[in-house]
Amino acid sequence: MKYHIDFDIEFKRNPHKGLYIALEGIDGSGKTTQIDKLFEYFKKQGREVVKTREPRKDDGLIGELIQKILNGKTKVPSIAIQYLFSADRGMHHSELIEPALKAGKIVISDRCFWSAVPYGILDLDQEFDPNSARYIMVAQSILSMYHQFITPDNTIYLDIPVERAIERLSKMTHEKEIYEEKQKIKKAKEGYEWLLKQFPEEFKIIDATKSVEEVATEILSVINQSSSRFIKKLDN
Repeated sequence: MKYHIDFDIEFKRNPHKGLYIALEGIDGSGKTTQIDKLFEYFKKQGREVVKTREPRKDDGLIGELIQKILNGKTKVPSIAIQYLFSADRGMHHSELIEPALKAGKIVISDRCFWSAVPYGILDLDQEFDPNSARYIMVAQSILSMYHQFITPDNTIYLDIPVERAIERLSKMTHEKEIYEEKQKIKKAKEGYEWLLKQFPEEFKIIDATKSVEEVATEILSVINQSSSRFIKKLDN
């Protein structure tokens, strides 16, 4: 027997004084570099800044387990991976993000809840399917009537071709993670592209193939353009 469920819901917006910024994109898009530059920029302005990431890889019991899973040292059923990420996200928001925003700090995050869609699709071990993406959004509390995570004030998507991202990753010396394979990166990009079409008002897209300085300038421009709504909160 089939059951039909239908409801309308809005995203949970940031009600606090602080500013919440998230950078999204496939592996190799340059998020880490740009987050470091943003962090230094706001620090020089005398702002209190918190730099973080999702999922957390080395914070607490869940973080330690996530680190082992991502590095391929521990295996769990595919369906469990995103639920671990979601559990860590819940703790992350209550322990760090919300207290920082309440205190008027700037939070800069390497990914946020949006990443549950492209990477959740990967863990389903099937071709990209819009219906699966919608199920993930409900299951991971993105479009949940029970609980939602605060939506970033600015979500910036660093857009880069898969081949270019792989080229960058091949030059890095860090320990490779389970998602850093061509087919998985390609599939993750498809997930992000679906999100961009479904929620165009939630993302600002920046060409990540440009130089580091050009990308940094564009990111700051995006944030400054929304200053009337957000930066003003920090000065009140």
